[in-house]
Amino acid sequence: MPPVFAHGALRLYLLALLEAGPKHGYELIKELGERFGGTYSPSAGTIYPRLGKLEAEGLVATETEGRRTKYLITDSGRAELDSRRQELAAVEDTISASVRRLADDLREDIRANMRGLRADLAATAEAARTSASSAAFRSRTAGYTPEGQRILKEAELLVQSFRDDIRVELRQHGASHPLTPIALETVRTVLDQARISIRNSLRN
Repeated sequence: MPPVFAHGALRLYLLALLEAGPKHGYELIKELGERFGGTYSPSAGTIYPRLGKLEAEGLVATETEGRRTKYLITDSGRAELDSRRQELAAVEDTISASVRRLADDLREDIRANMRGLRADLAATAEAARTSASSAAFRSRTAGYTPEGQRILKEAELLVQSFRDDIRVELRQHGASHPLTPIALETVRTVLDQARISIRNSLRN
């Protein structure tokens, strides 16, 4: 993936975030993640060295709160930010472009996954039709055969297992990160496509 920030841009953007008020390092990481809609989140190894350099240059000061360190922009930091407002606007434009690019990449991944899912569903449906036809041929009855009941039960268990697994994934993710609008749209799109594919397979 291409770099999200050009050289020196993250440094400038950190000053802009601190201009709004003092923040802990993890708060800066969280705000950056939210700015990118959850498609990108900088690591601590990316943020803290830059904060340390800004402090060494006198653009940022620190305060200690227990075991945590709060970062504050200094007058020198504000002066540099004021002198580079036009460059900061360009950074904002670049961030917006990066969000669109990352979202496009995510949508392409979803489309590729859906193509694979449709192929798997088609193969499963074909196998189910073959089993059902064989069972119907053997039983010559209008109701469910033992084989048909087994297939139906297996299909229901697959749906239940999928639902349970996804709920666990969502809750584990939500415990540490809020679900973003892009992630919600991804879930909605995938489930809608899966529903359509399953219905089409059942009607054949």
